Parts: sequence; C-alpha cells; structure tokens
Amino acid sequence: MDKGTLLDRLGATGEDRLLLARILDRAHQSQSRNVPACTDFLSPQQQMWAKDLLRLAGISESAYLLTGGYEGAERKLILFLPDWMDPCMAEAPIRCLRAAFRKEEALSHRDFLGSLMGMGIVREKIGDILVSGDSADILVLETVEDFLLQSWDSAGRAKLKVAAIDPAHIHIPEAKWELVRDTVSSLRLDAVASTGFRMARGKAAELISSGRVQVNWRECTKPDKLLAAGDTVSARGFGKFELTEVGGVTKKGRTSIAVKRYI
Repeated sequence: MDKGTLLDRLGATGEDRLLLARILDRAHQSQSRNVPACTDFLSPQQQMWAKDLLRLAGISESAYLLTGGYEGAERKLILFLPDWMDPCMAEAPIRCLRAAFRKEEALSHRDFLGSLMGMGIVREKIGDILVSGDSADILVLETVEDFLLQSWDSAGRAKLKVAAIDPAHIHIPEAKWELVRDTVSSLRLDAVASTGFRMARGKAAELISSGRVQVNWRECTKPDKLLAAGDTVSARGFGKFELTEVGGVTKKGRTSIAVKRYI
C-alpha cells in the first residue's frame, strides 16, 4: 500500500497528513539505510495516529521505540531501529535541561513554553516541561540543546539559570488531582463528562459534538459512546479526567462512578 493510500485510510488531512507522512518517511529511512531514525516529539494523540499508521504499513512494534526521556513521559518521540540494533542499546536524541528560578516568581508550564516558542523553538522540539517549586526540567531534542544553553536566560521577567542535567536526576512533580464520586444515568460519554468536567450534560454533549473531546487520546464526536473503567477523557480548554471506578447500580437505576479529575 503506497503512502497516499495509507494516509487516505486514516482520513488524515492538512497538517496531520504532513506529520504522518514525515513519520512514515523516517520509518522507511531506517529500513532502507539500516540506521536508526527518529521523529520529533509527538503529543499523545499524535502517538496514537502514528501507531495506527505504522500498523497499516505493516511495521512491527518491535521495529521502533516510543520514549520521552523518562518513564511516564506524556510527549514522546518514535525511534526506529535497524535490525542489527539491540533495543536496550538504543539511545534517543533527548536531552534534559534544568531552568532554575526564584521561587517567588511562581512560574508555570505556560510561562516556560511561551518563552521557548518566543525564541523560535517549535513545539515539536520540546518534550515534557516539569515545573517544581524553584526549577523546571525540560526535555528537548539534542539539536536545540546548545542554543538553549547559550541563549535562554529568562521566562517573561523572571531570570533563569539553565544547565544540562542527567535524565536520571530529573524532578517529576506529583500530579495534582481530586477524586470525585457520583452516580450517572449511564456510562455514555456525555453523562460521565458532565461529572468529569463539572458541566451540564447538554453542554457536555455540545462540547463532544464540536470535536474538542478525546477518549484515550482519540477524537470522539459521539456523545453516546460508552466508557469503561480506565478510560481517559480530555477536552481542549477543560483539562482531563480518568474514569477510575465503575460501581454497582443504585435502586434508582443509576450507576456509581469515580473519576480522577486532574487539576
């Protein structure tokens, strides 16, 4: 199946189509030259698209690795491996920088991302940004490491001290979330999203139909999609939650649930 047919099968258009085409090119580059090849950083949704594409192309999961520089990373790149390379010996071109700042500056993820993009660093070159009390650990591609070490000294009005660190010493802040228990009329996406996003069910249905909601990082426009324990739901502008528990049915016929809402 040629590249165009593969992309048509996935329904990819616009920038998504260009991204997937580049991923397929990297896979073929690794196979034809028998050398490692990698993509830029991908969002969780882009990772799902990529895996679908590679499966359609007949590329085995053993032929590549997904890595973000540390266990549990959200943004990851795909490293394609030649036949001769042991996956345990593969090294992704990911570097970690620590940007220290005064604690009273109270910088956020948005501050760091805005500063980097303001310097001309595109989002695809940046992995996770892990903000702690007085520093942030940023995963980047090695191609931009030297530039940032030499030139990056501020985020907004806050001064930064930037240094390269061993990924083994990365600071992973504890995720902030709250557990919410409720009962719903069914496990339909709109019903559970009403709880997860704290909004009326009708508004949740409109949000889903608008194409702004993802279930397990795949876009879903069907309010009647049934969820199961372990599903993650995200919406642009509203954050994300995980359906962690599905309990029994109450006397009134409602199903008890618990969702982990990330703050």
